[in-house]
Order: sequence, then C-alpha cells, then structure tokens
Amino acid sequence: MSTNPFAELLAGARSAGRAVGAFNVVLLEHAEAMVAGAERAGLPVVLQISENCVRYHGDLTPITTATLALARSADVPVLVHLDHVTDADLVTRGLDLGVSSVMFDASALPFEENLAATREVADRCRAAGVGCEAELGEVGGKDGVHAPGARTVPAEAAEFVAATGVDALAVAVGTSHAMQTRDASVDLDLIEELAAAVPVPLVLHGSSGLSDAQLRAATVAGMTKVNIATHLNGVFTAAVRQVLTEQPSVTDPRKYVAAGRTAVRDETARLLTLLAGTDR
Repeated sequence: MSTNPFAELLAGARSAGRAVGAFNVVLLEHAEAMVAGAERAGLPVVLQISENCVRYHGDLTPITTATLALARSADVPVLVHLDHVTDADLVTRGLDLGVSSVMFDASALPFEENLAATREVADRCRAAGVGCEAELGEVGGKDGVHAPGARTVPAEAAEFVAATGVDALAVAVGTSHAMQTRDASVDLDLIEELAAAVPVPLVLHGSSGLSDAQLRAATVAGMTKVNIATHLNGVFTAAVRQVLTEQPSVTDPRKYVAAGRTAVRDETARLLTLLAGTDR
C-alpha cells in the first residue's frame, strides 16, 4: 500500500496540538503566493482546488498540474487537495493526476447515503495512497444547501468515521462559508466533544469568518486542518484594487496581480504561524 502524506501530516499536527492551514487556489498566483508564504513561515500548507475552481478554469488538469509542480519544488511540505468534490469522476481524474488528498462532499445526502458514497470514495483513495476527507453535519453558506444552525453530533461522527475509514472529518461547529467579516464564533465545547469522540483529525471549513483569537481557540479545542479561502481572496483583491486606484493607467496585469500575490504570500505566512501556535 502506498504511503498517505495527508494522513501523516494531519496526524503529526494533531498529536502536537497544532493546526495546518489549507488555503484555496483560484489563480496560479494564489498557489505561488501560498507556497512562498509557507516557505517564509517554514511550515507545511495544503493547497486546495475546489470543484468551483475547476468549473472556472474549464478543466481540472491545467491548474492542478501547475499547482502540483509548485508543490514538488517547495522547500516545505506542500500537499495538493481537491476540495468539496461531489463528482466521483472528478475524484478519478484527481487520483490520476497525483493529488495528495480529496475532500468528498456528500453531506447534502441523508446520513446512510452519505456514509455509503463516502466509503466507496475512501476505499478508492486508500488504495491509491491518497488521503480522504469527508463532511458530516452541514456548514453554512454553500449555495443554500447547508443549514446555518446545523451542528455535527459526536456519536454520529464517530460512527461515520468507523464505517467509512476517512482520514479526516469536516464538522459543523458554527462557521459559514464565504463570510467577508471576521465576527463569527465557534462552539468550542462541541469541538472538544468531537475531538474526544472522533479518532481522526477534525477539519474546520468556513474559517474566513473567524478572528485570529477564534482561530487559535478552535485549534486549541481540537481542530487540526483549518480551511481559509474568502479571507485570502479579500486580501488579494484589496491589494490589486489599491494598485489600480493609485495607477489607473496601468494595463499590464503583472503590475497589479503581483501586488495581490505578495499580499497573499504575507498573509499565508502569518496565518500558518498563527495556526501552528508558533507566533508567541
């Protein structure tokens, strides 16, 4: 059986009481910035390519191939992860390309159907030495599918992990996707209950809405993988907007996209350090 770098990375972080940052790639510049930020921090990072990103680019192969090349050349561990995949064919293509892990999202299905579909994908990933993450409970903000007040039940989570064999579990503890303000809060008591009940690392989705203090508290309570996308996109866009405002005659995209890349690099390094607890 092949090794599973995703499971190994998260298991190590969990045993050390740290969290690994998982950040979404939209453009190639995002991937470049995130790798540079991870190298600056001297910490691992997970680069995530979502089904929405694939839809934007029109195909999985170009953006994934380029991101994998950046990961291989990095001075720190960089994993490439497919995020919120609902299409089993996309899982197959990702495995063929050599991704490190897959987050298969069947959370919109009833519990038993989610379990059966996830188990099938987890078995395929395991055979390929690829990590598998799944979701139980509903994280708000995903196209109206998820109920904002939903919470993952610890006993169900333990049953789900035992039956599917996934390497990590995304749980609903109060966050919501696509938040542009950082004023959300998580149920820290529930995180502790889930961490005690579930034998694999827990994943926090929708983390852009959390303050630095809440991110640290969630990590201390038991979160091991923390997904952040909207916040970094906001950092990227603000830097680009500043250049275009100050230099309205600029037409070369490199002149303004580079500013976004630099801003994301710096924020990636800061967030990774914060999540690892090495910022003190």
